[in-house]
Amino acid sequence: MADYTTQICIVGAGPTGLAAAVQAAEDGADVLVIDKAAAVGGAANMGMGPLGIGTKYQKRDMQDITVERAFDMIMTYTHYMVDARVVKRYFEQSAETIEWLEEKGVEFEGAFKYFPQAEPTWHIVKTDQGIGPRAASFMNKALYGRAQELGVEFLLETPAKKLVKEGDAVTGVIATTKDGKEITIDAKAVIVCTGGAGGNPEFIKKETGWDFGKNMFNFAIPGIVGDGLRMMWEAGVDKLPVRIEQAANFEGIDELPQAIPNVMLQPNLLVNSHGKRFMNEDYMQNATFLSNAVGQQKGCVGFSIVDSSIVKYYIRNGVDNVSLVRPDPDVSGFMDGIKQAQETGNEGIVVADTLEELAEKAGIDVDNLLETVDEYNDYCDSVDEEFFKPKRYLRPITRAPFYCAKVRPGGYGTVGGVRINENCECCDSEFEPIPGLYAAGADACNFYNDSYMFLLPGNSMGWSVNSGRIAGMEAAEFVQEDDEE
Repeated sequence: MADYTTQICIVGAGPTGLAAAVQAAEDGADVLVIDKAAAVGGAANMGMGPLGIGTKYQKRDMQDITVERAFDMIMTYTHYMVDARVVKRYFEQSAETIEWLEEKGVEFEGAFKYFPQAEPTWHIVKTDQGIGPRAASFMNKALYGRAQELGVEFLLETPAKKLVKEGDAVTGVIATTKDGKEITIDAKAVIVCTGGAGGNPEFIKKETGWDFGKNMFNFAIPGIVGDGLRMMWEAGVDKLPVRIEQAANFEGIDELPQAIPNVMLQPNLLVNSHGKRFMNEDYMQNATFLSNAVGQQKGCVGFSIVDSSIVKYYIRNGVDNVSLVRPDPDVSGFMDGIKQAQETGNEGIVVADTLEELAEKAGIDVDNLLETVDEYNDYCDSVDEEFFKPKRYLRPITRAPFYCAKVRPGGYGTVGGVRINENCECCDSEFEPIPGLYAAGADACNFYNDSYMFLLPGNSMGWSVNSGRIAGMEAAEFVQEDDEE
């Protein structure tokens, strides 16, 4: 006999699971949500807001971004190696989802770009503390409140262990309570949205080849270890590649003031361990492109180099480029950060009085670096003949002391791993839906191909909320049709 009986059981109470729960309950379904954590929201509590296309905020600001153009952008970007029907449904629903969230009490600052070349699709959640990380926690709080109003039941500290099947259909979940008791939940439909496996280094290495802490410096996502993916694969869902949602990171930067990455991410000189440039540094603003490029170098490391004259210019005038993640052009705290790095023995930051010393300390080929700097300084007097960086970013490296930061591939976690259709139904190897099983959020995010698209920012949260809603409405329709039979 089951310990719990419900129409829809949702595994995971992040923004995807919360959106799915609210949508399904609004559509008349009885919903039970389980999560291994002691609180709802998951890692997305650190986020800032979802993507929206064709929203009132974009129209207000006369921003011409349409579903048609966004669809063409991402399909071209991914070389059509993603499911066009999934992308189209997601984008078509995204503007209405912004209004749907507002109905739940969520407020937005507006629609923003991640960096100048991006489109203004990132709808930042309004908080009482202004724009910044953790804004999405306000959205999650609103969704959780609405779910409770609708009578959704939550079992926290209750990790799912296995999906229950009868024949080809999924009919429930086996989970464990915080007291260690195994429970069975009977359900006519199950939605899995456990956030991927960003906190499981062994899983990441096995599925992607990236080695956490050696050639991949992920943002820590404790507790998100791939449970949902494992359960769905065991239940017969077709396995797709698991990828890292890449965004470049600095080695050892988390302990230092924001002024350090704000300076070292500016488009100055970037070299590899051979002392050679390897990209147009203007693209350092795109954290995915930067991570990809660094990942192709020996040791998966790049070195961002500035001199004291560049630092003084930034302290006096502000940095060249800001983003919503690093919005403050004021880097007056840079020298304090350098002092802190030296006092704590931070190996990610190198300071030297000569370029030879800098190269030796950082592990860069000395002769090649000197040659590269000479060539680069010549470009600063004319044009960048090597990688065509815009003239406004060409500042010579001439005056000691010199500063270097180690750039590493990084990521927000894993994305993808199971095949779904445009209804968020899990599909088997024959591309046929498995009755009663749905997946959404990071577990089912297969539409980036191999690289997150920062040109359309807000996709992580946008996909989470929209796919959750799609799974919720489709599961609600499925269980109601089942009741009628």
